[in-house]
Amino acid sequence: MAAIQILDKQTIPGTKYPLKMIRFEKPDLEGKMHDGETEVYYRPDAVGVLLVDEQKEKLLLTRQFRMPAFLNGSESGYLVEACAGLIDETEAPEQTMRREVMEETGYEITSFEKIAGVYSSAGGITEFLHLYIAQFDSTADAKGGGGLKAENEAVELMWLSFAEAKEKLKRGEIRDAKTLILLQHYFLS
Repeated sequence: MAAIQILDKQTIPGTKYPLKMIRFEKPDLEGKMHDGETEVYYRPDAVGVLLVDEQKEKLLLTRQFRMPAFLNGSESGYLVEACAGLIDETEAPEQTMRREVMEETGYEITSFEKIAGVYSSAGGITEFLHLYIAQFDSTADAKGGGGLKAENEAVELMWLSFAEAKEKLKRGEIRDAKTLILLQHYFLS
């Protein structure tokens, strides 16, 4: 089978991360070559982490405004989500996970497990998402949280019992993909 060939890349100016128009040639299932064109947004890789206090049977999620969700039909634009963030160039995914949890919630992780890695939207975004389930002590004092003011973040904490989280899943109230994956993994494992 013939290899995929990149024919041309053009960067679309004025974006925070590179947005490129890519012209390419790739084989179909029979090996015949075809031209294609697509937009690719080169976004950094990220982490998503579900915070669990198993002793108290509680989860800690966040609630944040998301403009893309608002523009695509979410009435308020606010989504209930697992803690998440982009990996800085100098960080390993586990470092980002701990940093984002502290920035968004003010809590420290006591232990964690990486459960998966997924492409967040492979049709147009390069971002690879590292998914974790982390234990924390919900009775500890939070040391900050709420997001970074410098990044215009306003993160509301959402405490859910295991039963409440399961109900939200059943009713289709979790609309964020990483959070849906993490909750399903946690409750099905």
